[in-house]
Amino acid sequence: MALGTATAPYELRFDSGRICLDLLATTHPEERLDSADLLRAWITGSGLVPAGTPLAAADSSWIVDFRELRGHIGQLVRKKASRDSRPFVIALARVNELARAAPPVPSAVWDAGGSLVRVLRSPPTCAELLAAVARDTVELLTDPTARASIRQCEGDNCPIVYLDTSRGRRRRWCSSEVCGNRERVARHRRRAALARA
Repeated sequence: MALGTATAPYELRFDSGRICLDLLATTHPEERLDSADLLRAWITGSGLVPAGTPLAAADSSWIVDFRELRGHIGQLVRKKASRDSRPFVIALARVNELARAAPPVPSAVWDAGGSLVRVLRSPPTCAELLAAVARDTVELLTDPTARASIRQCEGDNCPIVYLDTSRGRRRRWCSSEVCGNRERVARHRRRAALARA
């Protein structure tokens, strides 16, 4: 799927600018991590593992763990950091705990065409993949420039959070083709209605 294209409810998006924010986007427009197959597709699509990596161990317990981490990420990036906020403190402690585990170990190997490709030494465990997402969250939270670039989509009822890396930092929507297009259509309809009145 091309970045920023419209998605059906079952499609996954990877256009928020960070893996942890892509995980957060799996709640909109409805729950997208509702099966092991979709979780496997998200894990591969996000780049956590190279294409073709066996993920046979991914089951409903992995879904629960990824959803839990997603909830903590939401607490951390949607709210202002407050050391006094109990939900923030709990979320931060859990993300830090998950980040302690070692992420999957990559290796560079030659493929049949003579190019170096990334492979994992063994199929990843849930804890390793959660660690990779948690570490991405820690990197985002502790990088002042990246943290200052976190934006909430201005689209109606859109909860997507993204990293604004646009020139001038004036990006308003999670996707110009999705929420941006809806806003332009609504603006056109308002102007047309005013012209008729």
